[in-house]
Amino acid sequence: MSQHVLLVEDSKEVHQMVKSAISSIAELDWADTISSAKAKVNEKKYEMVLLDIELPDGSGLEFCTYLQENNSQVPIFFLTSHTELSQKVLGFSAGADDYITKPFDILELKARVESRLKKMEILKTSSDVVKFKEIEINKSKQEVKVFDGEKFKKIDLTALEFKLLTFFSDRPEVVIPRDEILDEIWGKDVHVYSRSVDTHVSKLRKKLEEASSILESVHGAGYKFNPTKL
Repeated sequence: MSQHVLLVEDSKEVHQMVKSAISSIAELDWADTISSAKAKVNEKKYEMVLLDIELPDGSGLEFCTYLQENNSQVPIFFLTSHTELSQKVLGFSAGADDYITKPFDILELKARVESRLKKMEILKTSSDVVKFKEIEINKSKQEVKVFDGEKFKKIDLTALEFKLLTFFSDRPEVVIPRDEILDEIWGKDVHVYSRSVDTHVSKLRKKLEEASSILESVHGAGYKFNPTKL
């Protein structure tokens, strides 16, 4: 089970209800204070956070803002006894994706959580695969296929070449200076000559074969990833 959900709630009863509702679809971690919740999100990645508003050491609204600033991708569901419209507005204004009031129905909670997790999984999968007319890049599998005029065929790249290609593909039609490529691919503390970029891009182009024109050299500036839009 690869998806992880964090419940931030000081009630043991609510914890048991949530555990009963979603244990079959996700692994549940529990924090009964904001401070312990911060420690957990700093050491582990979560696909969702279920969050109470009133907690022993602070407001869930403030923690929601903290999550938005430090982990903006994670969906946040408020799970609270506050039923006032003003509280719901505050919750959504803080960045919440959903607002579930207590007492809640276990089956409804499971349905809402499961629906959101499935959407996140679809988005994750789709963002892992980048497709253009000439080339297809699967980031999670580290697999690249190029179109040879008839079909897509797999090509073998080194780890560095794959890193270069994905770096370019994430910035289509943008001219990227050699110095920026050096800093992002090799790191600022690694002493590599800027012409090394030319050498590695040249090797990458050869492996791309029919799709080599997708990487353009911009004289005096750097390189540009220029695919044909589907």
